[in-house]
Amino acid sequence: MANMSQNDLSSFPAGYRPDENPADLAYVEQLTAQLGAVRQAIGQVVLGQRDVIDRLLVTILSGGHALLIGAPGLGKTLLVSTAARVLGLDTRRVQFTPDLMPSDITGSDILDEDENGRRFFRFVRGPIFTQLLLADEINRASPRTQSALLQAMQEYEVAQAGTNHPLPRPFHVLATQNPIEQEGTYPLPA
Repeated sequence: MANMSQNDLSSFPAGYRPDENPADLAYVEQLTAQLGAVRQAIGQVVLGQRDVIDRLLVTILSGGHALLIGAPGLGKTLLVSTAARVLGLDTRRVQFTPDLMPSDITGSDILDEDENGRRFFRFVRGPIFTQLLLADEINRASPRTQSALLQAMQEYEVAQAGTNHPLPRPFHVLATQNPIEQEGTYPLPA
């Protein structure tokens, strides 16, 4: 904060100096300690990957999504599931396969009946309605299914039969991908 210009401080009250406010400094120190504890807890399970852990935490803290690419057996799924557990996020995992349909992820309308025998459609939420979705081996799903996931990631909602269903916040997708050269994979859209 010492490098902030006067223009950067214009949104703060006159005379405010963030580097001199004890409450702000204490809060930053508390967050730093918590982040260190999270990093250490993940690092006890996923060994030797501090840079990857740091990048994953930056992704989550900035509200983003991430794609982890690597050969099978390198710990991509373990990293994501460990981070989710340590952070206490509601998490679901979807194993992407060639026969996975978009509605298997987003949910679908089902025909239901009320107590008077009248039929109606009711939306049943798919596994995407979670705080952290582990999209395991995303490049094994068809482009159509990938597109449904990418649309929800961009819009933070699922559109079904003319109704928009908002996704929970925070909402993150952490996807794993095996190398494209492997049999049975589809490239992600550019």
